Amino acid sequence: MGMRVTNEQAETAAAACVASVMERYGGAGIEATVEHHSNDFKMPFVRIHSPPQHWVALAKTLRFDLGANYCSMVTGTHFPEGGDDRGWDVVYHLMRQPVTDQKPHTNTVHVAEKLSGKDVPLEFEVLITLPQTDVPSVPSVQSIWVGADWNEKETWDLVGIKFEGHENMHRVLNPHDSPEGFHPLQKQHKIRYHDFNEMYDDAQGFGRKPTDEGRVK
Repeated sequence: MGMRVTNEQAETAAAACVASVMERYGGAGIEATVEHHSNDFKMPFVRIHSPPQHWVALAKTLRFDLGANYCSMVTGTHFPEGGDDRGWDVVYHLMRQPVTDQKPHTNTVHVAEKLSGKDVPLEFEVLITLPQTDVPSVPSVQSIWVGADWNEKETWDLVGIKFEGHENMHRVLNPHDSPEGFHPLQKQHKIRYHDFNEMYDDAQGFGRKPTDEGRVK
């Protein structure tokens, strides 16, 4: 396999994806642009802003029409002072990869510099902004990407954003007996950051203290 696709290959592929998304969803409040990483390679990627009500339709287009076959990460951010229109952000990180499961006793050799069209690897970043609310939620895409299963669980566990339609949602990083409503990356929690020294406080329902109490991280 060749070492890496060229910037020109990736630029052409990204522009084609942006054009496809805007042609289909341009009037629905979805915005797609070609952006570039800040590292030395400056490789392009596709950034899409989507309203939550159009996310599932957009996800199906990315997966089945544009070949985004891997959900690598889901992140969430709480903005308690973001105003009425921006209380939370959910970001899906997706990838299009030409490498797929290989049948036994076969092999496929990809030469990166010769890939074209939908075979060109590409990154997608989908941002979904939610208004101020105590119950932030977006539709789950667990049925579209297997990788979204764990990633959505993790985002709910840490940030408290609900994923409507997700099957078998449960704690994956915090203790299973964590109090209902406790999501440590929500900004109201005080967890040994910004001059707070206690890992857990009484309001969160924990009675234990960290072994390194007194150390501010």
